[in-house]
Amino acid sequence: MMIATTRGRQIMPVHDWARVDANVFHHFHQRWTIAICDALNAGLLPSGYSALVEQHAGGLVPDVLALERRFPLSGPAEHSGGIVTATPPQTQLVRHAKVVLAARANRIAIRHRLGEIVCVLEIVSPGNKSGRAALRAFVDKSIEFLRQGVHLLVIDILPPTPRDPGGTHKAIWDEIEEEPFELAPGKPMTLAAYVAGDLLTGREPTAYVEFVGVGDSLPDMPAYLDATGYVPVPLEASYQTAWVTCPVDLRELVETGKLSGEGNGT
Repeated sequence: MMIATTRGRQIMPVHDWARVDANVFHHFHQRWTIAICDALNAGLLPSGYSALVEQHAGGLVPDVLALERRFPLSGPAEHSGGIVTATPPQTQLVRHAKVVLAARANRIAIRHRLGEIVCVLEIVSPGNKSGRAALRAFVDKSIEFLRQGVHLLVIDILPPTPRDPGGTHKAIWDEIEEEPFELAPGKPMTLAAYVAGDLLTGREPTAYVEFVGVGDSLPDMPAYLDATGYVPVPLEASYQTAWVTCPVDLRELVETGKLSGEGNGT
């Protein structure tokens, strides 16, 4: 596959992961999760914040990346070091909810030994869309994070299914506020950053959405540490890092849909 360059930087287009089975994507999913985690911990996050891979509730499979603050804050965050931006991101779509998600009284705030989780990053897997129950569980988990004041970044480079014809962003956002939404022509995948609402201040949830398609490069997406400050997550660079570590046969299968010698008796 030819890789274009911009100012000397290689650009790796998003692959068509629908042409391979879930196990193939699973391997890349794990490599990409680690690559993003490493990039965040290598200087993007400010002092006192860590990115950790969380285990899936049902086993030992890395599921999400959690950005954690060492100590809970009683006031506005003061970020030192890292790359923290306060200017709202310029995404293709911005949505503000007219309602504030109220936290459920019977749930305990999500915490970790290193501190409090402030943001969760999740790369959508085929299993999240494999059936109505799986999609429902994924959406419910996403909404619960936002209810607890945990910001969210959902990275979905898989095409919509009959369960999520409008993509995972619409499935999540419809639980917050139903409104008209259409995927961009030729760009059926969504990258969505969510800023959690706040019942005490009346701050409404906000979504920053980018549309991508097969062959596109990936933009950086914001991972919010608080209501105003975020770090840019280098999706393109981490995608490249994960890709080059994958076996040659896996890369060939993803790029061509078959392995060399298949179908010709060799």
